[in-house]
Amino acid sequence: MTLGDIYKKAITMGVAADPRSPAGVKKLLARRKKEFDELPKKKKEAYDKEDLVNPYNDSRILLGDGGLKVDKILAGIDIGAAEVLLADRLNQKGAGIDLILAHHPVGGPLAALHEVMDLQADLMANYGVPINIAEGLMHDRIGEVQRRFSPHNHNQAVDAARLLGFAIMCTHTITDNLVYQFLEDTFRGHSADTVGDVMEILKEIAEYREAGKGKAGPMIFNGNEHNRAGRVAPLDITGGTEPSHLVYEKLAMAGVGTIIAMHAGEEHRKECAKYHINLVVAGHMSSDSLGMNILLDELEKEGVTVVACSGLIRISRSSR
Repeated sequence: MTLGDIYKKAITMGVAADPRSPAGVKKLLARRKKEFDELPKKKKEAYDKEDLVNPYNDSRILLGDGGLKVDKILAGIDIGAAEVLLADRLNQKGAGIDLILAHHPVGGPLAALHEVMDLQADLMANYGVPINIAEGLMHDRIGEVQRRFSPHNHNQAVDAARLLGFAIMCTHTITDNLVYQFLEDTFRGHSADTVGDVMEILKEIAEYREAGKGKAGPMIFNGNEHNRAGRVAPLDITGGTEPSHLVYEKLAMAGVGTIIAMHAGEEHRKECAKYHINLVVAGHMSSDSLGMNILLDELEKEGVTVVACSGLIRISRSSR
């Protein structure tokens, strides 16, 4: 595959699994195009035109020509300068790595993380929260995330890759969408009467089972295994990062009984307790690994070899 092929494949898969539906994503891109067309010339020159074809501002090719032939990928959850040096050292030993693939965003996509968070409003709407309320709840949180990531050293890993001649790419919301869809399909196909049942279903998934061996498997953050699960919602899974802690009252009113999250802060746990929502944290690295593995399996089917690093629990489901 070429780097361009991998990028297009990733976007296609992300859109197919998007909580907004492919039709919803198409509407989003149409709105962006309309906004772009109405911009004055100077603002158009500064606009990231990739936003017009890729709905995921936190997922990009950072370095590398689209025609680059990729036979082997070094893939990890977090890619920093250390992982770029690792790729260089592995190539010194004959590994032949062509592309470094990160899950978490680096470079400009990290600075743009807040721009994908609108997706969470649509996700909440899917579970019964009126869209106007969901958007209102997300507004302040999006600004908070923008300010939080603003001072980061966004380009550290990208600069290291440039100096050592590597192509580098990240697929954040793309692969988070794949986790969301996987969990939605899993719980739609299982009957989870109690929170204990939710835990058992999660532990049947290879990435979570493997994480459990290292004491990082699924955990109940609020509630207990004997509680009735009610409506199970894999909510805190995609859309950049955690939502506003104020959403849980509205989710409880909409009938959500158990939330599955990748991770959750103490403020979020307290709000779930306040509104009697069970909170199950599936695990951060394990959930990110699940999404990455779904993408990487498709690349393996096309003949690409994957080397895992930086927290990626590589579980292959491909029959290459």
